[in-house]
Amino acid sequence: MTGIEDSVEKYGLDLHCTMILEEYRENLPVFAKIQELVLETLKKSLADNGIFVTAVEGRIKAEASLAGKLELKGQKYMSLSDITDIVGTRVITFYTDDVDKIAALAENLFEIDWNNSVDKRKMHQLDSFGYLSLHYICRIPESLYHDPAVPEINMFRFELQLRTTLQHMWANIYHDIGYKTGVEVPVEHLRNLNRLAGMLELADDEFSRIRTSINDYRRQVRELVASGNFSEVSLNGDTFKNYLNLKPFDKLNRRIAAINQAEVHDTSLMSYLAVFKFLNFKTLADIDNLIRENGEDAFQLAVSQLGGTDIDIITSTVAVQNLCIAYILKKGAGKTGLVKMFEVLNGKSDYNESRAARVYDRAVRLPFMNNIR
Repeated sequence: MTGIEDSVEKYGLDLHCTMILEEYRENLPVFAKIQELVLETLKKSLADNGIFVTAVEGRIKAEASLAGKLELKGQKYMSLSDITDIVGTRVITFYTDDVDKIAALAENLFEIDWNNSVDKRKMHQLDSFGYLSLHYICRIPESLYHDPAVPEINMFRFELQLRTTLQHMWANIYHDIGYKTGVEVPVEHLRNLNRLAGMLELADDEFSRIRTSINDYRRQVRELVASGNFSEVSLNGDTFKNYLNLKPFDKLNRRIAAINQAEVHDTSLMSYLAVFKFLNFKTLADIDNLIRENGEDAFQLAVSQLGGTDIDIITSTVAVQNLCIAYILKKGAGKTGLVKMFEVLNGKSDYNESRAARVYDRAVRLPFMNNIR
C-alpha cells in the first residue's frame, strides 16, 4: 500500500487533501529546521535586549491534527504552503507591555505576513476576557538564514503567538473548561468564568502599571542620588544600592589600607543597610554625615587595629564598620551597642560579646573616647 493509499484509508481524506498531507510528511525536516531557527533567534534577541520571559516554546503540528484540519476545510488550501500554522511558536511574557516590545523585535527579525496576522487584543469583546494574544504569521528572511539546497525554509510560513502568563493560563483553562469536552457550558457558568477572566485582565494591567511605577521611582532615585541631594532621599534598599555606586567609603578604605600598604578586597556592603536601620538613620544624608563626622575617629580606630601587624589584605567593609563603631561609642552605647551591631550583622552568638569587648578595650584608649568615659 502506498503512502497516499494509506492516508486515504486512515483519514478518509479526498485526493487533494491527501496530497497536501503527503507534502507535509516530505517537509517535516524543513519544519523542524524552521522551528529550530525561530526559537534560537527569539531567545538570542530576548537575551540581547534584556527581556525576561516565562517561556519560548514551539511545536510542529501533528499529522492527525493536520488531517483533522484538512477534513474540515481542506478545499480552502491550494497547497501546503497555504497553511500558516504547521510550525507554531510562542513567547509568554510576564507583563503586557513586554508583548509590544517583543512584537517590535519580531518585526525586525522576520518577514511579517500582515494580511494574515491578527492582534486579538484589539478584538476583545466587552463581556469576555477572550483569547488576548498577538498572532503574527511570519517567514524566515534570507538575510537571517538561507540554504540554496532548501529554499522551502524561506517559503513556508510559521505562526508566532505573543501573550502574557495570565493570558496563557486563561487560554488553557478556558480550553479545558469551556469547550474541550464539546459540551455546551451553561450560561451561568460562562458568566462566572467571564467574571474571573475580568479579574485576570485587571491583574495583568495592574502588574504592568506597578512595574512602570517602580521603574519610574528607581529612575528618580538614581537622579536624586547622582545630584547629591541626600537629605531628600529616604534610606531603603534601592537608594542605598545607588548610594554605594558612588563609592562613598572608598576614600577612607584607601587611607586605612595605606597604614600597612594593604590591598583592599571588594565585598558587598548591602548588609550594613540593616545596621543603619538599627542606628535609626532615615535618609542618605545620615550616612553622609556619619562619614564626615566620624571619618577621623574611624581611621584612628583602624590604626589601633592594624598598627604593628603585617596584615596586607583588608575588606572594603573596614571603613563602614569602623564608622559605625565610632558612632555607637560616641553616642554612649558602649559594649552593649557594639554587641547589638554585631548581632544585626551576623546574628546572635557568644562570639559577639567577646568581639565587642575587644573592640571596646582598644577604642577606649583613643582620643575620641576621652569625653565619653
